[in-house]
Amino acid sequence: MKITDIEVIPIFPKLASRYAERRVDLYGIDCRVVYKVHTDAGITGYGDMRVRPYAQPSRDAVAQFIGLSPFDFVNDHRASVPSGLICALYDAMGKHLDLPVHKLLGQKKRNAIAVAAWTRPASPEVFRDEIKRAAAEGYRVFKIHTCTYHDVFEQTRLATEVAPESFRIHYDFNHNRSLGSALPIIAELERNFPIVGYIEDPFDKSDIDGWKRLRQQTSLPLIMHGTPLGGVQELIYGLADMYMIGGTLEDTMAAGWACGRANVQVLLQFEGGTLGKAMAMHMASVLPTHTAHSINLDDQYAEDYTTETIPVVDGASPVPNGPGLGFTVDEDALARLASQSLVERPTHVGVLQMPGGHTYYGPSYISPTSITGHQEGVDRGFRSSIWEDDGSTEFAKIHDRVKKEGVFRAD
Repeated sequence: MKITDIEVIPIFPKLASRYAERRVDLYGIDCRVVYKVHTDAGITGYGDMRVRPYAQPSRDAVAQFIGLSPFDFVNDHRASVPSGLICALYDAMGKHLDLPVHKLLGQKKRNAIAVAAWTRPASPEVFRDEIKRAAAEGYRVFKIHTCTYHDVFEQTRLATEVAPESFRIHYDFNHNRSLGSALPIIAELERNFPIVGYIEDPFDKSDIDGWKRLRQQTSLPLIMHGTPLGGVQELIYGLADMYMIGGTLEDTMAAGWACGRANVQVLLQFEGGTLGKAMAMHMASVLPTHTAHSINLDDQYAEDYTTETIPVVDGASPVPNGPGLGFTVDEDALARLASQSLVERPTHVGVLQMPGGHTYYGPSYISPTSITGHQEGVDRGFRSSIWEDDGSTEFAKIHDRVKKEGVFRAD
């Protein structure tokens, strides 16, 4: 079986209706690309991935692979092969052999994978609603990045009001703090909010001492996103309790097997639609210690181009068992999504209200750290929001001043 053509199809699926008022926050999430691999055996493989707006790859970038066999990419190590194309190649291989993708990766160890809901940084009130929505949809874990312009303690307090007892938050700390700022934040979260279940990337990955010292002082599992030292060295140093693995397929599976040998949990994060999540389910099912949650973006969209989506039941999703990735593509739906356009970021300004009563305006979200000089998570009681153009003279006046002055404090 040889590859005869590879179509590269940008698509722009509509986002979930809950994002209608968060167009600034979610800008670009609706920008994905589908790889459609044609073969001389009459089999077509599909895969997709999220890409940055206006940075969609072209067919020229994958033309070099035409004429090769999809089986030339088993456990591929080339960074030049996009993850969406790897999905499509494995989809084709599985269909050709009439086997699910996990059969090409190893021995399946579980039939379902714990999964986490996700959103971009959100105000405490919006985060509360997201937690309530996710719990109602069957999730038991929610991943979100903390950020400098929302109060993580207020986010957590409101989430606690609506979450089931077994629900847990996975906070990504953005690898931008020092031990002196991270330790008291994590200690307070652990002490006061049982809903906080995981802390990802509290420090830069080069801060080996910080990782080791924090791990000694908290019982919350620490997650390191990636294994920059190669995977084994992180395990030797004992830097984290769990590793979010990624990179090429070879790197991902090698790190997963190494962690399995060391009895250390791993988790996957795949940014795509139903087919991207399907690939994650297949990979996670064969990794010995992928008993943590997988983070996927399929629930960010109101529509997709597969005839079915992947359910979430009791916090987990089933591993597909059909040939290839296990899902049928609706070509009409794919064409419709390809005909749609990116939702542009609306004209807006950022508004920051500090607890002392001062209000600041800026081009977008304003971090209180730019006002106080504190590291992320130190300031409390502030409110940061987006003001979209509402056609008012007041907005026009503020927007014009922001364009001239940048961030300014209201008189």
